[in-house]
Amino acid sequence: MENIAKKSSRRGLKLSDLLVTVLVSVVLGVVYHFWSSVYNLFSPLFPEADEIVYGMWFIAPTLVFLLIRKPGVALIAEVAAAHVEILFGSEWGIQLVMYSVLQGLGAELIFAAFRYRKFSGSVAALAGIGAVIGSIIPDIYYGYVQDYETWLLIAKYAMRIVSSALIAGYLAYGLAKAVEATGVTSLLRPVESKDYAALDD
Repeated sequence: MENIAKKSSRRGLKLSDLLVTVLVSVVLGVVYHFWSSVYNLFSPLFPEADEIVYGMWFIAPTLVFLLIRKPGVALIAEVAAAHVEILFGSEWGIQLVMYSVLQGLGAELIFAAFRYRKFSGSVAALAGIGAVIGSIIPDIYYGYVQDYETWLLIAKYAMRIVSSALIAGYLAYGLAKAVEATGVTSLLRPVESKDYAALDD
């Protein structure tokens, strides 16, 4: 049965996979939009304090991959969620497209490094960090960090990394495990439930 499970996880994306990816991404895109209010609450606390909650914007690729477990869904999920945020009138507008592609790709590459066979919280945390790396590129491109002092630059991205590991990594893992417990994922991965008991470490 283990071999069947592995073969199932390596199959190409089906229409149902894409539909679930888009559906979850739409929900998370709405969360992304309203998360700006939470993000702004932290800004006045101390320099770059909003980075403490930045990881929420990387949860789409990790959560969707943990649920569907197929190549490509992490990138698709982040791009789709960003487009929903844009439709809601995000202040960042078209910049989000570049961010979403690079962030989704950063997470996707981490899952690819494990050959799409590892679904643990630690791998999800690494994927969240991969998304952070992707986010740094447009930060530099748009000139958001050039004038930062070295200590502040280090603090900024250190907080983003920790936030992403916790929120996009372990929180996403916990949410995926909760969904697993409902049996919903058996519709996406139609093998015996004992072969997919929770999320495999």
